[in-house]
Amino acid sequence: MNPSGVEGVRRGSTSAPQRVAAIICAHNAGVDIASTVRSCRAIPGVDLLVVVDDGSDDDTGRNARLAGAVVVRHSVPRGRASALETGVKVVAMRDRADWPPRLLLLLSADLGESAVEASALVEAVMTGMADCACAAPPATDPSVGRSLAENFARSSIRSATGWEPQAPLSEERCLTREALNAAIPFSTGYGIEVGMTIDLLVDGFTLVEVPCTFVHLGSDRTLGSLNRTAQYRDTALAILHRRLRRVRLPAAVRREAARHQRVGSPYPGPGARGAGSSGVGVADEGGSTPARS
Repeated sequence: MNPSGVEGVRRGSTSAPQRVAAIICAHNAGVDIASTVRSCRAIPGVDLLVVVDDGSDDDTGRNARLAGAVVVRHSVPRGRASALETGVKVVAMRDRADWPPRLLLLLSADLGESAVEASALVEAVMTGMADCACAAPPATDPSVGRSLAENFARSSIRSATGWEPQAPLSEERCLTREALNAAIPFSTGYGIEVGMTIDLLVDGFTLVEVPCTFVHLGSDRTLGSLNRTAQYRDTALAILHRRLRRVRLPAAVRREAARHQRVGSPYPGPGARGAGSSGVGVADEGGSTPARS
């Protein structure tokens, strides 16, 4: 059994449909959760919507249930990492053993009608373009400054893997069950995304950033952009934990992968995968093999 407590689900017949489960972690998002859930139902392939009500004291759970979601409630707030792991377990229990495991779509609670933009993330993973698709803004406005946490996360991901993502802390992601299992246990707080990115690339999975025009309606007050100090602290802790364990690709692999890096293309690119296949999951020259905690 893997660290999440979820047993691996064997793949079934290749003729079975590939389905998608949307997991939405919500805390006091009762105003927007219903419209977010309804919008998710329009995403191709999504046949299961799981809302983890993380100790809300409003009508988040009730509104999500009325909108058609499966709702699981934490009696007290446990944080997003715990909520995500709860959602993953619920999806695993509802997967059929004779069908492929569902893809996992991780979304914020206050996206409203813009949640349907996640269709592009699902398509990227379902077509085999990448193991994990991360949402990124459709265009970068040079007049808009990035937070210290984002800059730190980007430089740290580049240092560990050679990849320089546009949106290193994007919470909206779609990934395969295999990739998700490799990313568990999650880092705590706002360190989930940077930790997941580094771990997946070091473990040999491919990632891609996909332009998505998501709009946050404002009820999700747990967003990192609204909690900059905590976001920087948690991001730094996740990065420090991996640096101490030397979780990174060998320097030669990082250089080769970075050379083939293209905006909007899977990373590492086809030209770099062969070079990195023997080095995935090992530390830099002279270092020890990183062990998962």
